[in-house]
Amino acid sequence: MTKDNMQYEEPEIIYIPDEEGNEEEFEVVMKFEVDGSDQKYMMVVPLNVDSEDEQDEDADEVYAFRYEEDGDDLKLYTIEDEEEWNMVEETFNTLLAEIDDND
Repeated sequence: MTKDNMQYEEPEIIYIPDEEGNEEEFEVVMKFEVDGSDQKYMMVVPLNVDSEDEQDEDADEVYAFRYEEDGDDLKLYTIEDEEEWNMVEETFNTLLAEIDDND
């Protein structure tokens, strides 16, 4: 995907229920697969934050999920294994560095 294509794409928005069952809106920042694995991952950021305090606190928060697509359904799984989390974080940082290098 070229930088020009990225500028004109509509952001992908997903809704994730919180602990109380309220749907929260997130923008998908990036989707990727980790080399040597058939697992798919996505990085998302919250869109709607209620109060100014929360907005400052959560503004730079990026969440990672392992996901599976089942037709039109998207199944998200939290990453609880530290080794898996480190692998995802390293891949995400590498991809971000590549995007920055291409600017």
